[in-house]
This record gives sequence, structure tokens and C-alpha cells, in this order.
Amino acid sequence: MNEKVDFKKTLDGYKARQGQFRLIDVPDTQYLMVDGHGDPNTSPDFGAAVEALYPLAYKVKFLSKRELGRDYVVPPLEGLWWAGDMDAFTTARDKSQWDWTLMLMLPDWIDPGLVPAGEKVRVEKLSEGKCVQTLHVGSFDDEAGVLAQLHDEVIPGQGLRMTGTHHEIYLSDARKVAPEKRRTILRQPVADGTGAPSRRPARAADPR
Repeated sequence: MNEKVDFKKTLDGYKARQGQFRLIDVPDTQYLMVDGHGDPNTSPDFGAAVEALYPLAYKVKFLSKRELGRDYVVPPLEGLWWAGDMDAFTTARDKSQWDWTLMLMLPDWIDPGLVPAGEKVRVEKLSEGKCVQTLHVGSFDDEAGVLAQLHDEVIPGQGLRMTGTHHEIYLSDARKVAPEKRRTILRQPVADGTGAPSRRPARAADPR
């Protein structure tokens, strides 16, 4: 049996440093996904989404180990975030207006047909391509300054424009780590050139 894979150590997309804005190319990646809307601190849908994702992710992990002989560490929780008015997310922080998709990455050797059917959870590929990302250390509510720098200085300063959807990768377990010590990768898909940003999820066709 192969050694257990820890994607946080092997995939470039899970690497970032505080204060460093890095341009990377992210390959199409398949995820378990659940959609929702509203304040993640108060919306019952948010907690339900997390509760739906993790049991299924572990079922797939054990299936992979048993049936395919390939074991891995379940990757960190990720989220896509957007709003009709993006100021509600980046500036005003009006969480009641937020839309989100919570995700757990699936290894590319997992055929979507092997994933047990779920009522809320789907398997879908995310196509992001060229992205700029950085590491934020601290409370989720303290991200606004880093996002303003990313959106208003770093991206246009490199002759790029925003596409896709704001993407967060939660390297820390928010249930166990104090807010000021949480480590979160902030990622923004980009394209060459200037112009009005397009901030909606950029997804590949559902492999099923």
C-alpha cells in the first residue's frame, strides 16, 4: 500500500506566506461541494453544510484506502465567497448578503462515480487557472485590509484583472485555534488585462 498522501505538503496551491502575494497556476480540481447563503456565524445552513461534507469525505477516504490501495489525509475545508454587491464582502462585511460554497478537495484518482450519493453534496470540478494568493493570519473579520491590498494594488499593479470568485482555504481548525492565530489562504483568480472584474464561480462541467 502506498504511503498516506498529505496534500497540504505536496500541492503548490496549499502553500502561501503572510505578506507575500504569489501568482500561481491552479489545475482543474474536483471537490465535494455544498452551496449556501447568509452569515456563516448564524446561518443553520452553514453548520449543516460542514456536517454534510466531512462524513462523506471520510467515507471516500476509507473507500480509496480499501478499494484502491491509496490513502490520504482529508484536505482542509475551503470556501468560495461572493455577493451581489462585493462591497458587502470586502468592505461593509454585511455577512447576511453573502453567498458561499463550502468544499473539500477530492484526489484526482477518485472517480466521481465512486462517491456515495448525497442529498446536499455534489462532486464538481473547479477551474481557476491563474490566481494570486497570500496567507492571512488572524481573525476572519480582519481580512478586509489584506483583500483591499490584493484587489486594489497587487492585482492591477501586475496588469491583471479579477475573474472567478474569492477563494479561502482554512489551514487552521476554527474550532480549536484562537482567532488571532488562524491561518487562511486568500486566493483570487485573475486574467491578463484590465477591465470590469467578473466574480462568479468558474467551474468546469460536472464530471458526472
